[in-house]
Amino acid sequence: LTYRTIGGIFDIFVFAGTTPEQVIRQYQSVIGKPYFPPYWGFGFQLCRYGYNSLDNMKAAMYRTLNASIPIDVHYGDIDYFHNRLDFTWNPVDFQGIPEYIDWLHSNDMKFITMIDPAIDSEAPNYPAFVEGQKADVWIKWPERRNLQFNETGNRNILGYVWPDGKTAFPDYFYPSTNEWWRTQVLEYRKKIKFDGIWIDMNEPANFDTNRIKPWNWNRTEVWNLKCPVEDEILDNPPYKTAICGDYISDKTLCMISEQRDGRGKTYNHYDIHNLYGWSETVATLPVARALENRRSIVISRSTFPSSGAISGHWLGDNTADWKHLKYNIIGMLEFNLFGIPYNGADICGFFADTTEEMCQRWMQLGAFNPFFRNHNGYKFGYEGNAFRDQDPGVFSAPAVASNRRAVELRYTLIPHLYTLFHRVHVSGGTVVRSMAHEFPTIPDCWSLDEQFLWDSSLLIAPVIYENHRTKYVYLPPSERWYDFYTGEEMKTLGNITVPAPLDFLPLYLRGGAIIPQQQSAMNTVQSRKNPLFLTVALDNNQYAQGNLFWDDGESIDTYEHSVYNDFAFSYKSRRLSIEPWTYKYPQMGNDVKLEDIKIYGMDRAPSRILWNRQELSATNQWAFDSAKNVLTMTKLALDVTKSHTFVFL
Repeated sequence: LTYRTIGGIFDIFVFAGTTPEQVIRQYQSVIGKPYFPPYWGFGFQLCRYGYNSLDNMKAAMYRTLNASIPIDVHYGDIDYFHNRLDFTWNPVDFQGIPEYIDWLHSNDMKFITMIDPAIDSEAPNYPAFVEGQKADVWIKWPERRNLQFNETGNRNILGYVWPDGKTAFPDYFYPSTNEWWRTQVLEYRKKIKFDGIWIDMNEPANFDTNRIKPWNWNRTEVWNLKCPVEDEILDNPPYKTAICGDYISDKTLCMISEQRDGRGKTYNHYDIHNLYGWSETVATLPVARALENRRSIVISRSTFPSSGAISGHWLGDNTADWKHLKYNIIGMLEFNLFGIPYNGADICGFFADTTEEMCQRWMQLGAFNPFFRNHNGYKFGYEGNAFRDQDPGVFSAPAVASNRRAVELRYTLIPHLYTLFHRVHVSGGTVVRSMAHEFPTIPDCWSLDEQFLWDSSLLIAPVIYENHRTKYVYLPPSERWYDFYTGEEMKTLGNITVPAPLDFLPLYLRGGAIIPQQQSAMNTVQSRKNPLFLTVALDNNQYAQGNLFWDDGESIDTYEHSVYNDFAFSYKSRRLSIEPWTYKYPQMGNDVKLEDIKIYGMDRAPSRILWNRQELSATNQWAFDSAKNVLTMTKLALDVTKSHTFVFL
């Protein structure tokens, strides 16, 4: 094992867990366990760079709602800003956006705003810059060498990003910066009632550092940041790195620039560049939570070890290309290993025009991204030349119906997903796993990268190739597997090929699991009031277990403050037990009932079923499908505040 570095100090940790999952938990004991998003953060989210107007933004939302596709969150990208300035909105094209956000809230939906770190230094009377100057929050040129002093008269290092003017970059290591940032965000929140924050361009990104002609030269003066690459070792180190460009500072800031910790210590950007996005996230999450004193969403493009303890991540600007569906799976699995399980791709692709078939398949895959957001952008990255609309309601009727089914499936599974996230928040681990991660001793699993698992039991096998109507799936023969939808046991294991029509996503449930689900609704506020149901998949020993974590979905530290419910489900010896191990959120009993239970793989049909010693009616409360060995119990309306036992005689 060889490490090649261009500086720094090594701290080496060895994690010697006996399983891949144990190794990840040990790793997270060092970097921090994943943060716990609010319940609404697991709903469907819609965004694009290129609405260009509030009318177009509304049209995408109305298409989604009119198609009866559930949705929880709408986003504003930088095209809703005034001249692409943070903390503003376009008073002409987006006039009325505060009222639109109020409308979203009145209909149980949320709004998330983009905020970039780079701040325009030339916009007249721009509060974010004026107040930043007063607090002296910017990254600096070193005193010994300032290539921009003749332009600026100060040490602020300036670049070009999205605004028209030259931009300054906040130094989030400097304590005053965090207070300045908090003030800007909260003042903006008084005008735009956003619910979460999406931080982009925070590597930090800068357009075409060191280039003679920047890519955006046709709309700005020909100017860009140039670093001293000829004679400064930090900006041209002796060892070439795997960078995008000729120099280590290309697309970012000069490595000799300086950041301060407020205690007299100064760092070259060279030494802490990789921490920039992390440091911005550290400053942002407390502000996001302060919006309503509740859990919130922070999505960051740039991450570092421990970022998953304070934020989620989207997988960057992908392309509407079939190979990027596979990249979605790989990226999602990798970031679970990195300790950032709340992640996902731009569903249907950011660059290029998607196709109807591709978007259908990607919506199916996207329904199993923890962060489930459809997002796309502009051709060449600039206004006036947008890619086609790809919101899920914009396509033909069959495609819209397929997209609806994918999103509704996601909503039925949110109680399970929320429970998995709570578990990793408390105990560490992964939410989404590769087959190799779960079955490390089976060589056939080692190279599988076109199917994956939620936790250890729900196997997702998305179609990721154009015109394919079948799917190659591997089901480990050591386990018992069921068709998720029908409960029919899979008799052929190992390598199989299964039907996968365009509107169908193959899913399989591993024996030994109990999955809590809930009837879908148009958003999570509504779905949380719907009846729960359980799917019980028995293993070879006629055993299964599962859990459900439930709180109000948004309060901070409900587990730490013991304001939650934790249910344990188990099936053993023809007895199903439902136990509220911890019951400290009584409001749930007023809102939710447990309505239906399905049991897959029973060894024989029951002649009678006793529920808490009372016999269930075989006429209208239960039925057994002898062809599939599936028992269905309905119309139970169980009080979730109490223990329940079913005995199958």
